[in-house]
Amino acid sequence: MTSGYRSSDNPNSAEPNGSSRSGELLAPRRRTVVKAAAATAALAPLATAVPARAAEVPAFQHGVASGDPLPDGILLWTRVTPTADAVPGSGLGPDTEVSWTVATDKAFTDVVAKGSTKASATTDHTVKADIRGLKPATDYWFRFSCEGADSPVARTRTAPAADAAVTGLRFGVVSCSNWEAGYFSAYRHLAARGDLDAWLHLGDYIYEYPTGEYGTRGTVVRPHVPTHETVTLADYRARHGRYKTDPDLQALHRAAPAIAIWDDHEIANDAWSGGAENHTEGAEGTWSARQSAARQAYFEWMPVRPAVEGTTYRRLRFGKLADLSLLDLRTFRSQQVSTGSGSVDDPSRTLTGRAQLDWLKAGLKSSGATWRLVGNSVMIAPFAIGSLSADLLRPLAKLLGLPQEGLALNTDQWDGYTDDRRELLAHLRDNAIRNTVFLTGDIHMAWANDVPLDAGTYPLSASAATEFVVTSVTSDNLDDILKVPEGTVSAVAAPLIRAANRHVHWVDTDRHGYGVLDLTAERAQMDYYVLSSRTSPTATSTWARSYRTRTGTQKVERVNAPVR
Repeated sequence: MTSGYRSSDNPNSAEPNGSSRSGELLAPRRRTVVKAAAATAALAPLATAVPARAAEVPAFQHGVASGDPLPDGILLWTRVTPTADAVPGSGLGPDTEVSWTVATDKAFTDVVAKGSTKASATTDHTVKADIRGLKPATDYWFRFSCEGADSPVARTRTAPAADAAVTGLRFGVVSCSNWEAGYFSAYRHLAARGDLDAWLHLGDYIYEYPTGEYGTRGTVVRPHVPTHETVTLADYRARHGRYKTDPDLQALHRAAPAIAIWDDHEIANDAWSGGAENHTEGAEGTWSARQSAARQAYFEWMPVRPAVEGTTYRRLRFGKLADLSLLDLRTFRSQQVSTGSGSVDDPSRTLTGRAQLDWLKAGLKSSGATWRLVGNSVMIAPFAIGSLSADLLRPLAKLLGLPQEGLALNTDQWDGYTDDRRELLAHLRDNAIRNTVFLTGDIHMAWANDVPLDAGTYPLSASAATEFVVTSVTSDNLDDILKVPEGTVSAVAAPLIRAANRHVHWVDTDRHGYGVLDLTAERAQMDYYVLSSRTSPTATSTWARSYRTRTGTQKVERVNAPVR
């Protein structure tokens, strides 16, 4: 049994759960390792997830995906529906043989790996195959087969060799996709590019709320399944299953490998190690049971290699050009505090947990890559409210899930855990670590930030890193909350935010979209794209802004055109 991670890259060895059934690597001569998610007891039926069909049931209703690219391997994923009643979360359906094939060409004339396993109700009929022995920096095509039916064909790509001189990399970057609030056109436009090495999902891939309760402003574009809040394992499985029926999401998963971390809504809003704002102990069971259920469903349904103890922090390497440290900022964090308590500076409180922070610091220091990317679910750059008026302050607080009176800062971000941030930024300064770029989601707004050592004296003091924050795919931003035309809030709020935060180069509070991160040895550039509508399934995409950080500068600057 082999792991895709060096021991120095992840303290938890990061192997997928499950056991191999069969696999054959055709060239070169190595094993194909097959893994599946941890087993669970059969659950009650949930017949609303996929309509029952009297006729033959399509086997691959939830698409196919790949993820976590390595120089010699890739993780493949699918879910099969063997019978009409075997809907996600039902616990029903027979064990079913599922095979996979990997080739260097779309026509599958040059097959390099194949194997099979059984999909069963214990893993919600999801399947993972961890393919090894592949060539670095290479496109591959794959498909699954089940009972005579073939899945759609998908493209994936391995990472460059760790010591390879890589001239460029390109990643799609997305966050915060609320099914009920609109359509996933951002995924469709990223899938259509055809030039991505991989795409990053920085959290809130699903949302846990019941129908109509979160971010719909009275208009449910398309209802959740289940319609009630997700609490049990069956609930989370059904919700993941609903998301995976989206054609635009399926298209993006077929186009390039995904690299994902979770934030809070994969479990419950404003989650911390011992609970969540959106969890009522007793009425909704214990927090540990809900957390365990959400995590099991996540690792069953996502093309992600889980680490031991169910965390998502891990590190991927892309030649000498970049490494990517992916953070888990929910599993170990202390509970959020009120804005006026003064506890945000308490050194006993943590966002990352001691072990993860030490792992991150060690990885940043030892990295020999040109760019040190950090997949970061909540904003690390400090954010002071400044002179925002009450009519803007209240909706901003609502967007951030904070009290709408007396808001001083967002304590769910790194602002609420300043000792962790001070230690990390001091580490970058003291060890002369350059070219650290935080890639962030969560806040439903687009930002381009320097990350100052001392925001109060900036720009007279130094910047330790830079940060690109992508807006939401569909989840509410400020114009949605206020029900005003797009751009109205940004025109007023953005100048006030920038005046109070001199390290902020740009903020867009109003639009939905995605980012494309383009890396060369000379610069890291984020191109921001916005959508014409979140409620139209045919929404168009338009370039909005571009910002870059040039190597060695630790500062962001505007660029007048996207990378072509």
